[in-house]
This record gives sequence, C-alpha cells and structure tokens, in this order.
Amino acid sequence: MSRRWTARLALAAGLAALAVLVVFAGFASLLLMALGWAGLVLTAAGVWWMLTHTGWIRVLAGLLVVVAPLAVLLLYSAAGLLWVVLVSLALWALAVAAGSAALAEDASGMPERAVVPAERPFVIMNPRSGGGKVGKFRLAERARALGAEVVVLDPARRQDVAELARQAVEGGADLLGVAGGDGTQALVAAVAVEHDVPFMVISAGTRNHFAMDLGLDRQDPSRCLEALTDGVELRVDLGYLHEGDPADGETGRVFVNSASFGVYAEVVQSPAYRDDKARTILEMLPGLLTHAGGSRLSVRADELVLDGPQAVLVSNNPYQKGDSAGLGRRERLDSGELGVLGVDVSSAAEAAGLLLHGRQGRGLTAVTAREVVVDADVPVIPVGVDGEALVLSTPVRCRIASGALRVRVPRNRPGVPRAAPPMDWRRVRRLALTMGRTAAGRGAA
Repeated sequence: MSRRWTARLALAAGLAALAVLVVFAGFASLLLMALGWAGLVLTAAGVWWMLTHTGWIRVLAGLLVVVAPLAVLLLYSAAGLLWVVLVSLALWALAVAAGSAALAEDASGMPERAVVPAERPFVIMNPRSGGGKVGKFRLAERARALGAEVVVLDPARRQDVAELARQAVEGGADLLGVAGGDGTQALVAAVAVEHDVPFMVISAGTRNHFAMDLGLDRQDPSRCLEALTDGVELRVDLGYLHEGDPADGETGRVFVNSASFGVYAEVVQSPAYRDDKARTILEMLPGLLTHAGGSRLSVRADELVLDGPQAVLVSNNPYQKGDSAGLGRRERLDSGELGVLGVDVSSAAEAAGLLLHGRQGRGLTAVTAREVVVDADVPVIPVGVDGEALVLSTPVRCRIASGALRVRVPRNRPGVPRAAPPMDWRRVRRLALTMGRTAAGRGAA
C-alpha cells in the first residue's frame, strides 16, 4: 500500500473512531472520554503513591490502581456502551498505526563500506548468555567452519575478555567478534577501537539492544556470522565514561548502549537485589523517589543543568522520540550525540502528566548533548553501564566518540529500521490529500 493510501486509511480510521462514539453514544460520548481520562489519572496517581509510600498508604494506593480502571469498565458496561468504547479504541489504534506508517520514510541508514573478508577473525563466545544461545545455535562450530578462531569462555572461572582480545590482536587477529551480552561487547569493542580493527556483533545475549540497532537478526544469531563472508562495514559512535577528573590521555570505559544513574542504579547495587528483586525495589523506592535516601544528583548536559533528578539515562545516540523509557531502539548510531533522559517527578499530578503526555510531560527532560557531567553530594555513585552494575567516583563524565568503532555486519540484515517521526495528524492529512492531487497533476501533464 502506498504512503498516500496508508495516510487515507489513518484518517478514515480516526474519523470512524469518533463517529462510533458519537453515533452510538451521542452526548454520552463526552462523558465516556472524561471517565476514561479520569481513570488514567487516578491509576497514575495510585502508582505514584504506591511507589513513594509504605504501610497502609501503599495498600490503599494499590487498591486504587486496581479499582480505578475496573470502575471505568463497569460504568461503561452498565451503560451498555462497553463495546462502543472497545471498537472506538481499536479503530483509533489502527489510525495511529497507519498514520505512523504513512509518515515513516525508508531510513537512509548508516553509510556502508564494501570490505574484503577478514583473514584471521577471532571470536569470544559466552556460553551462558541468552540462556545458552551459543550452544543452541552451534555458533562456535559454525564460526570455526568459516575460518574464525573461537574462544568459548569457561563458566566456572572469571576471564578477562578485554585481555583475551588484546592478545588475539597481538597474535595477528584482524577482526574481533563477540557472542554475548552488551556489557561484554562493550569491553571488546574498546579493544577493537584501540587497535583499529573491525568488530563483529553476534546477537547471543538476552536483550541484544546494540544488535537490534545495527539491524541484526536477534532471533537467529547464526545469521550474524554472515559478516565473515559477505559483510559490509559501518562506522558507529561509542560512549565513554570517565571517573572524577580524567587524566590526560585517559580513554575511559566504553558503553555501546547506555549508562543509567539514580533510582535504577541505586536499586541494582543493593546486596538484597539478587535474592529478592521485587521486595528490594518496593523497599527502596519510597526513599529514592522522595530524595529521603540515596544520593542527590546534579547533571549538566552541554549548557542544560538538571538539579536533583531521580533518574538519568545517558545513551550512545538518542532513542526514538516515542520511547521515553529508553527501552526501544535508536534510529542511528552515527549522529555524534548522546541522548539524555532525565526524570524528576515530585507529585502524583506530575506522574499522571508523564503518563498522559509522554515526553511533553513536566517530569521528563529529553535532550541531546556532546558531553554530560553527572555529579552528586557523595564521592561515589552507582552506575548501570550496559547492564553492568558499577560504582564510580564523582563527577562522572560521559562523552561520545564519533565514528570510533568499525562494525562488520552482514550485507543483508532483517532489522534495518525505518525512520519513525513523531505522530503528526496535520502531516498525515496533508499527505492523504495533497499527494493525490500532485499525482493527478503529473498524470495530466
């Protein structure tokens, strides 16, 4: 379907969603929408009170989180209009999906460079990553069949993957690859940059965020090995962390995805977190969210200053604008900028606003920067770096190195993203109406 017709489908579905409410609910449609918004606000407020209080207040807040949406549904049902609401919501979801698809353009993608296959590739594989994907997909055997030297880490002892990679390069390796999590990938990527050799990612981890943003196949990691025989090279950015005031020539610690500060980093540092995650989170969140516990952060992102945010995520390139939590994907890895998401919510009203308005909510700051400095009222702070829990000396400086990493990827990748701009109904309407006239005019000419 062409973008023009997709835009028309979006408009038609959006109008149909409103028409269903008006035709079958009449003036009650206004009440239906008001009840829906009220339910969302009360639910968001209940979540905030549940996270920031203990004891009977938390119990009552939990009840509110459950009761508010149920009450709205029961009121809809009692009025005989539940089906109207469900049909309207389904049509609206279709309208938004079609509108986003119409606005999305084929991504120009990161520039690719043709290369010859590596002569002495060296690959490190973690057999425990991703629940045992290395063994499940026979990655070691397949890589060796393609001419790679493979080291499978021993789960029974700790091994220095960075040192293994350095020794391999000194022995003549002309490509370094990793089948493992993002944290392991970052350590080996730093060695690849240090020696200016290409780096290969094999999506054998659990989340595989870096692999996803490179467009690699996350369902079948063996397809990543095609980079050894039919690959192209990308130049991507890397993030670097420095503790305190960095000395001259200090490179810092690499991160391929993100570094998190504040609430999440504090929680995962707790000794009790590994044994009982849910209980530890519930016990620590009230103090952390209300600044009664934990460190108080101060963040400078280029010229912007954030004082006392509860959580900060600094990412190697910004996440898509529709992803406020930094859990989605990055459209590019070569923009030369860090993404910065800061959360500072001080009340139930702000929590509700954040839920309803996303990045336009008062409690969320989303910017880009070349350098981010995170300071605190304590000499050391916990930091989550590509899923690894660290403790670093303040201030922690984050910078980006443009095009530092040479990444070898398969020529054909199933997950190369399409650029997805924010939803804009004016653009959708213009696309649906003007493109038809333009096409007709060209045909007449």
